[in-house]
Amino acid sequence: MRRNRTQNKVDKRIQQIRAKFVHPVVVRRMSAGTKDIIPTIVYSENRHEDIEECIEKVGGTIKYKYPLINAVAANIPATSIDDIAAHHMIQFINHDAKVFKCMDNASLAIVAHRINDLGYTGKGVGIAVLDTGVYPHYDLTRPTNRIIAFKDLVNGRTSPYDDDGHGTHVSGIAAGNGYAQLKYKGVAPEANIIGVKVLDGNGSGSTSDILAGIQWVIDNKDRYNIRILNMSLGAPAEKSYREDPLAKAAANASSQGLLVCTAAGNSGPNAGTINSPGISPHVLTIGAVDDNKTITYEDDFVASFSSRGPTPSGLYKPDIVAPGVDIYSLSNKGPTSYVTHSGTSMATPMVAGSAALLMEKEPNLSAAQVKSRMLNTTVDIREGRNAEGHGIINVKAMLDINDEDLSNIENSPPRNRSPRRKPKFKLPGTENFDPSLLALLMLLL
Repeated sequence: MRRNRTQNKVDKRIQQIRAKFVHPVVVRRMSAGTKDIIPTIVYSENRHEDIEECIEKVGGTIKYKYPLINAVAANIPATSIDDIAAHHMIQFINHDAKVFKCMDNASLAIVAHRINDLGYTGKGVGIAVLDTGVYPHYDLTRPTNRIIAFKDLVNGRTSPYDDDGHGTHVSGIAAGNGYAQLKYKGVAPEANIIGVKVLDGNGSGSTSDILAGIQWVIDNKDRYNIRILNMSLGAPAEKSYREDPLAKAAANASSQGLLVCTAAGNSGPNAGTINSPGISPHVLTIGAVDDNKTITYEDDFVASFSSRGPTPSGLYKPDIVAPGVDIYSLSNKGPTSYVTHSGTSMATPMVAGSAALLMEKEPNLSAAQVKSRMLNTTVDIREGRNAEGHGIINVKAMLDINDEDLSNIENSPPRNRSPRRKPKFKLPGTENFDPSLLALLMLLL
């Protein structure tokens, strides 16, 4: 009887420790099988070094170290979780959740931009794209290679590639220059792309790899002039932004001077569906609108798939919306290939590219000032703060460009607006000539 009381006290104490220091998903996995090795994100009360020894002592292995959030990614035997949770320097043991690209399989199109013709192209501004990688499409590599860095945290390769295509599509929306096809030019055609592969060939990845990618960007931001971090990805938000690992890391990146652009998610139109890290008040969370293939705002509406707020902490989200339905951009199938996709993944680089234009025009603006300017110049389409945020991005107002400026560009003589190759020779009247007809033509001569 006495032993039962003692055991009951021990069991109660274990339950208290788990409730306070261990994520419920980790607890469920512990209960499912005692031989499991559980991938976790473990937070320290102080420095991450303070908890590494206790993890390794019980058979755990360290996968990544995150000074930015005083945590480590660790694979820990299920039978050892309770021992680690009881350590005096452990703040919390989170699960290493799966993260997915934010894309919706809707129908397809693109938004036209005239701002570049005034000279604002995002030249020299670095946009780090945390995604499935980036394929060396001609629109990013010719006439100058603007993929200036590539980090692969999935397979460890050193040359740019994309085995899914999502990151390439996102990169093209932000910074494609239309080298292969001018009409599919991106928003900031002279910005630089820093590709960070954190998602696999199926468009999914682990929280630990995402955190490592964010850490890499912070560590290399000065080297590559990275001013914008594009995260067209997310995971279901289960906790407050104060406890969520992705939200905490993204907030830290923001505190380091980066403008963090994140996708709201594609779980709309239900309320409370904003993905992490978009739940953080420190990032710019972007939803998607359908622009009806027009250049006016009157017929725009928030796409049904675009996730809505509030967040688990009760915050209004998204912050802003941008075109995200039927967007043409780069494909990973070939150096001149294009494809259409829809989703908040597509709206996010629209905003990231727009930010690059402003950063080029006014290079002394901080990320916080760019965000403020963006949010204070939107167009309200009256769908509510938890659907449209502050409204649709208005690049013209954000850059303080008036209609007369644009009119002067439109009325000016035609000029070469693209760094495309000039053909060595072209027959007159063959602009729309189909090369497949060449053999037939030769037979008729």
